[in-house]
Amino acid sequence: MISKRSFCLSLLALPLAACGGASQKLARGTDVVDLNADLLAMGPDIDPEEAARAAQIAFDYTSELAMRYQITDPPLVHNTKVNLGLKPRGLCWHWAEDMEQRLDAEGFETLEMNRAISEGRGIRIDHSTAIISRKGDGYSKGVVLDPWRNGGVLFFAPVAEDTRYNWEAREVVLGRRADLLDIAS
Repeated sequence: MISKRSFCLSLLALPLAACGGASQKLARGTDVVDLNADLLAMGPDIDPEEAARAAQIAFDYTSELAMRYQITDPPLVHNTKVNLGLKPRGLCWHWAEDMEQRLDAEGFETLEMNRAISEGRGIRIDHSTAIISRKGDGYSKGVVLDPWRNGGVLFFAPVAEDTRYNWEAREVVLGRRADLLDIAS
């Protein structure tokens, strides 16, 4: 059951969420062909077939989850509806892990999946994503794949161009948190 306070805060958030949703869906990364081009741009040794398959998997899986979890609103509105019990909980809880497993199952030789976190600061909460990169390059030279930023429409951009979030390797963030827990205990 939701408290009166949570309900009121959720209602206050609705107008804010409505301001940032639909126009962002057109921001960047609306087409499998564009994602394929970004993947190929990471280096001449990227296998074109792998890049094409990875781009298609990312778009297909995002669409599948958006339908499964009935995503029709911007993230903040959708989260509010989930918290009010009007929509099912899900989507991005394991998106990055699932994408990593799907791409690993493809047996890619030139691409690898990395997981990243942007820690919440101020009013923002933590945000996790998957970053696909040229094998051995790590996350910082890869392409962000973010299915939640635009409410179930895949956003993608080279990490260096994604200034909205401060991405760090997932293991670095989790390691820092483990260190803080050790200090606190």
